Amino acid sequence: MDAKAGARERFDESRDALVALSHRIHAHPEVGFEEERASAWLAESLADGGFDVARGACDLPTAFVARAGSGPLHLAICAEYDSLPGIGHACGHNIIAAAAVGAGLALAKVADDVGLTVSVIGTPAEEGGGGKVLMLERGAFAGVHAAMMVHPAPLDAIEAPFIAAAQFEVRYTGKEAHASAFPEQGINAADALTIAQTSIGLLRQHIHSTDRIHGIITKGGEAPNVVPGSTAAKYIVRARDLRGLHRIRERTLHCFEAGALATGATLAVVEDHPPYAEMHHDHELALVYQRNAEVLGRKFPDFGALLERAAGSTDMGNISLAMPSIHPVIGIDSLPAVNHQPEFAAHCATEAGDKAVVDGAVAMAWTGIDLAGDARIRARLMEST
Repeated sequence: MDAKAGARERFDESRDALVALSHRIHAHPEVGFEEERASAWLAESLADGGFDVARGACDLPTAFVARAGSGPLHLAICAEYDSLPGIGHACGHNIIAAAAVGAGLALAKVADDVGLTVSVIGTPAEEGGGGKVLMLERGAFAGVHAAMMVHPAPLDAIEAPFIAAAQFEVRYTGKEAHASAFPEQGINAADALTIAQTSIGLLRQHIHSTDRIHGIITKGGEAPNVVPGSTAAKYIVRARDLRGLHRIRERTLHCFEAGALATGATLAVVEDHPPYAEMHHDHELALVYQRNAEVLGRKFPDFGALLERAAGSTDMGNISLAMPSIHPVIGIDSLPAVNHQPEFAAHCATEAGDKAVVDGAVAMAWTGIDLAGDARIRARLMEST
């Protein structure tokens, strides 16, 4: 039996359990850094499959590193499992998690035969918290030569664009006063936020088409008859790359400073997590994945310029700056529902979502086998890190 057949056989032995794992995570959504059940379920599945599992990796309680094999080429498969507040797994991290475990189990069976060390790295808080950035900085990816993961989307794409992003909280502090009897005694923190948002709206005429500015008000005041003494908002800014991100972040912060200057309120800015870098897909690795996915019946339509406008962000971008990486998206036939909609969450526990678990896991496992078996690619990867 060749390595790919052996890997597929091992995956098929766990197929039903992995689909059930995907559904279980989907039914019990947990937000970033609180993914206690999901992390435990993944770690248990890998430990039962023969992996050496270190839980609470990098001083992050819901992170883990699971390792199998002892070959010279070290491949990391990233698992995400956090949900979105309020709308659950509307980005399909349950599929990502189960596919990562499935790929790991499949590769573990043949790892020593093909010359691989396999790490499944459980990375919390992708939706806001930068788990991969923290784990990269703290050594979880030390010695890894290449990294990969798959992410659900309406349709398949091999090198989908992911742009740089920064998230921060702004807080204005003013002074409360009776809004009718003594308004002149107050400093209106809500007005400061209104001025900032108006300034951002005007700024949008003068930014690049690939830039994004968006946010929510998390605190607007306490009562309508009290001048708001404190307000808060969370914002995300995005740009094509880290250099552009620095520029748009600075211009956006000037808008918040304008709110403080106009009203007399005090402004504080708190970074939520380190910036997410733009994703640099390793083109050669992406083509290897594509060939394997196509064998499984996956299709990769030509989106043209449309795909450029549909760019999200991910902390996998930071991993891609440190080592050759891929982050293909895998279709779950959800249209017109798209990521971060409740309707998309519903699609992530359907037959199409289950097929994404299967195809994503097998395609990644076969890709790992091909990378280890190609002397030129293997040498390039091992020399690049």
